[in-house]
Amino acid sequence: MKLGIGIGWRPEIADAVEALPGIDWVEAVAENLCADHLPDSLVRLRERGVTVVPHGVSLGLGGADRPDPGRLAGLAARAELLGTPLVTEHIAFVRAGGPLTASPVLEAGHLLPVPRTWDALEALCENVRIAQDSLPVPLALENIAALISWPGEELTEGQFLAELVERTGVRLLIDVANLHTNHVNRGEDPATALDELPVEAIAYVHVAGGVEKDGVWHDTHAHPVTRPVLDVLAELRSRVDPPGVLLERDDDFPPAGELAGELTAIRTTLAAAAPASGASRNRAARPPEPAARPAGARDRTAVAQTALLSALVAGTPAPDGFDHRRLRVQSRALAAKRADVVAKVAPELPGILGDGYRPAFLAYARNRPMSAGYRRDALDFAERLLIQGRPADDAARRRLTRWWQERAAARPPRRGARLVHAARTALLGK
Repeated sequence: MKLGIGIGWRPEIADAVEALPGIDWVEAVAENLCADHLPDSLVRLRERGVTVVPHGVSLGLGGADRPDPGRLAGLAARAELLGTPLVTEHIAFVRAGGPLTASPVLEAGHLLPVPRTWDALEALCENVRIAQDSLPVPLALENIAALISWPGEELTEGQFLAELVERTGVRLLIDVANLHTNHVNRGEDPATALDELPVEAIAYVHVAGGVEKDGVWHDTHAHPVTRPVLDVLAELRSRVDPPGVLLERDDDFPPAGELAGELTAIRTTLAAAAPASGASRNRAARPPEPAARPAGARDRTAVAQTALLSALVAGTPAPDGFDHRRLRVQSRALAAKRADVVAKVAPELPGILGDGYRPAFLAYARNRPMSAGYRRDALDFAERLLIQGRPADDAARRRLTRWWQERAAARPPRRGARLVHAARTALLGK
């Protein structure tokens, strides 16, 4: 299916997206949509004939656990509601722990890279087949950006994607900004990855902005698209005419004119990079799979992913073979993202705590991993502050106590007796 040129639909820029000329389709984060009701903006776009593709971020198909049936049902419901030709997700893991490792479930709150090993590929392929059987439309999976590299990887990114397509028939969503990110952060050549992957399996392409700091590229989706990212898009276009290309922007939204300018740059890049008629490239040969591997791929993947995620969000020792400096960068980035998202889902907290919100949350997040989503994280953070007798200002502490009580009544706190004492103390100002 030919999608054309699109842009990521976000509530903050809904009016601008509707007004932009030449938009053939949009992509919306699936988890931000109700399963039975669409925002008015998306309804209007669909009435104009604009295709809307739901883009999932929470399935964690690259994780060791099989995909959650409830999350799959939710994604399927959104696909039905939108009448979309396909749905998309990521080749990533977002949680670890649980029954496979007999340990608490840990949430990353972020897309983390899957080790490019035969074990991880086996688990991913089974998860993809389960998802394909549960969804009413085809599935396409996106390559992700990463700050860190797994030790002992057995496949390149292109080889890993090619094997995934060969075994499952899944389509690909190729993010050229992520290929550039992995070039800067992991020394991987985007052209080599494009040579190795099956470009004919591409459903569409993402283009997004980022920023480099201290030699690390941060895939922010909050900065303008850079020339190196457009150069990777040109490399891809020289190999294949992608069915769709989409501009992503998730934060720090610019004026509509700047978005239109970036879309024009994308169109210009695609036109200039189109190959001469009849030009073709040969794909790299597939890597040989080891003749025999021991059973237990999921269990081994579970142990490895849990050890990594625990080091990133719970302060446990770093697993052998990882770059400790990069792990620290990733850990700080995860904590900072948690702070930002909690501030959005619970804006009262920065209002109550003022300038003290961010340092207090980062200190809390240093060794207290998220385990049940951002709203629960906000409640646990407030609970922790109250147990510590914070904030020091009596009026702020009373406001925080009331905020917590209004939202946490449905679930008693884990340290109930201590919290009741702290809350009473705060309310009475004693």
